[in-house]
Parts: sequence; C-alpha cells; structure tokens
Amino acid sequence: MQPDAAVSSEATPVKRQLIHEALAPKGPASFTGILDRLFSLVFSGLVYPQIWEDPVVDLEAMKIEPGHHVVTIASGGCNVMSYLTAKPGRVTAVDLNRAHVALTRLKLAAISRLPSWEAFYTFFGEADERSNELVYRHYIERHLDASTRDYWNGRTLSGRRRISFFGNNLYERGLLGRFIGAGHCIARFYGIDLSEFLNAKSLEEQRQYFEREIAPLFSKQIVRWATARRVSLYGLGIPPAQYEALAASGNGTMADVLCERLERLACGFPLADNYFAWQAFSRAYAPGASGPLPPYLQYKNYPVIRPAAKSVEVRQVSVTAALGEMEPGSVDRVVLLDAQDWMNDQQLNDLWRAITRAAAPGARVIFRTAGVETILPGRVDETVLGNWTYARDPSKRLTARDRSAIYGGFHLYTLN
Repeated sequence: MQPDAAVSSEATPVKRQLIHEALAPKGPASFTGILDRLFSLVFSGLVYPQIWEDPVVDLEAMKIEPGHHVVTIASGGCNVMSYLTAKPGRVTAVDLNRAHVALTRLKLAAISRLPSWEAFYTFFGEADERSNELVYRHYIERHLDASTRDYWNGRTLSGRRRISFFGNNLYERGLLGRFIGAGHCIARFYGIDLSEFLNAKSLEEQRQYFEREIAPLFSKQIVRWATARRVSLYGLGIPPAQYEALAASGNGTMADVLCERLERLACGFPLADNYFAWQAFSRAYAPGASGPLPPYLQYKNYPVIRPAAKSVEVRQVSVTAALGEMEPGSVDRVVLLDAQDWMNDQQLNDLWRAITRAAAPGARVIFRTAGVETILPGRVDETVLGNWTYARDPSKRLTARDRSAIYGGFHLYTLN
C-alpha cells in the first residue's frame, strides 16, 4: 500500500521533515508517534517493485481521453506506465520516496531506449537476467538524470549495486518482496509450498487449495500473534494509522482480515487473468510472458506506450505541493492510491483544496482505502467536498473488480 509520503534516508532534511509530517505523528512522546518514526525509517528505501493497485480498474474509472492531464502518485511506476495506454496528453507522477522516483524514471528511460519489446520485457518482466546490467550500461545509463543514475549505480549495505537487482529477481527485493518472502517461509515451516497454488487449473481448484492449505495458516498461534503487532505489517506498507482502519474493516482481528483479503486474491479471479496472484505466490510473473502481465508489459501495448513515455514528468515532491503549483483548471484526473489513509484532517483538507483549485471541468479523482467506506465525509470541509460527487455504485462495482484484492474500498469522485 502506497503513500505519497515516503522519502529516502539519503534525502535532504527538508524531505525528512515532509515524511514526518505526512505520517501524521501523534506527538513525540506517544507510542503511535514512535511507531510513525519507525515506519518512516523502514519505508525509506525501495518498497514496491510492483505496486498493488489494479491499473485496469483505474483506467475504467478515470476514462482518460487524449489530451488529459493526469496527476498521480508514482510508487513503482507500473500504473504510471499503464495509464499511457489511454494516450493522455500529460502525466505528472510524484512521490517523496527517492527509490520509487528512480524506478519510475528507469522504466520511462528503458522503454524509450531499449531496442525492442523483448528487451524491455526481459528487463522488467523477468527481471532476473544477469545480462540486464550490461543492457543497462549500454542502452539506458547515459540517458538518465544524475540523481536517478546515482541511485541505481549506488550500493546497498551488502555492497552490491542496486542495478544488480534486475539480474537477481527484482520482485524479491524491496520491503514488499521481502514481506511476501517471509510469508512463504512461515508456510514452509508448516510444510506448505505456496508456489503450488499456481498449478490450479480452475477457480474451483484455486478455492480448494486456499481452503485446504492457506486458510488454516491464519489460525496458527504464531500468525495471529505476529499480525496483531502493527510493526509486523510494515512490509505491506501499512503504517500505524492504516493498520487501525484495516483491522476495523473486519472483526478487529487482523489475522481474520488478512485471511479474507487473501481469499479474494486467491479465489476471486482466474489465475490466467491475475498477475497479482502470481506475484503473491511466486514473487514473479509467469515465465516467458506465458501468463497475465500489467498493461505496460504487454506486447500489444508497447507501440502505444513507447512514444507516449515522453509525456511523463516525474518529480520528488508531495502531491499536495505539486497540485498547488499547477494552473487552476489544468488537471483532469488525480490518482491518490491509498495515501489519504495516512493523513490527518488538516492534510486531507489541504490536499482537497489543492485538488479542487487545480481541477478542470469534468475532473475525476480515484483512491483506495484500507477500510470499506470513503474516509472523506466529516473530515474534509463541506465547502470543499461539496464541489465533488461520490460515485457510490460505480465505486462498489470497481472495488469488486480490483484484482489486487488488498483494499477494502475503491473510490471515485467527480467534479460537479
């Protein structure tokens, strides 16, 4: 789950202050305030090699038209790239996390500079070929801005260059990749190989496997104990404030909530259509492009996305600040991911004032929440929120179609 509010530990003191403010701390002496600061620390590097918002649902909700200006939180850049299939006129992608900015810029440079779809797919779809580092040196490196080049050429604590991630399965990296890997380790402790789920040939077989192998794990004492600790879910990108909303969406027991969300992921959609399930159960896509892929990696979309990449600007700034700098009436679509779950009332009001000021006639805003209901009524000033109409029924339908299955609610607002 992705904030607009993550920043590298290598960032400036100003950016560190921004993430501190974005996490809505409850005070330096409070327990929640301490957890907020801990979360900002663990969230300072690469979190999402692939983000967990379904771009097909996003595109259906936004109805992007040629010439539209889309403002979106970047995260890992997957959805930024996928939105280009709708041929918007301009995309502004923002994020405070330096790693996510660098990954999005790398994808844009790669699709523009690599010689073929096959090379692009090998780099980001397989992301485990040792030759990818040589491809980076030959085709991409010199076309990156200095900050992005420094990030990928920089070294981790182990001494390896970050660009080497693409030679050793990028999708096992990042906070989310390691969290999923930990889940696989727990399952193996109980004698379960979760990758066997991918052998299911039908929705019926998917459900049988889930009920036989996966669901019982959530009744194990160690799983229930671990998921009851807010720190344990940092690997999913769930900060303290969002943990409470997620727990409240069920019966208050996080293990049960997570079991219900994983059931949707495992049983709600055929494996042949759901690349999120492939990532969850193998930390990879189906080998050789033999299974479902994000729109930006699909061969059929390559001729559209490649020339459209030049329309994207990626900035390391908060979405509120970026919108505040834009001309009134210049923004057609806004994508907030789940960032608002992180915000206090003041931040929500600042954000929606900025959105309303920048919104063009017919503007649309989409976002997701850990809980089921939209969080805006009663929190955002009615003189601001009253300019917008909540599309309740379409939001419910789109929530049910979101293949990532992590979120309680998908929400669409349209400008009156």
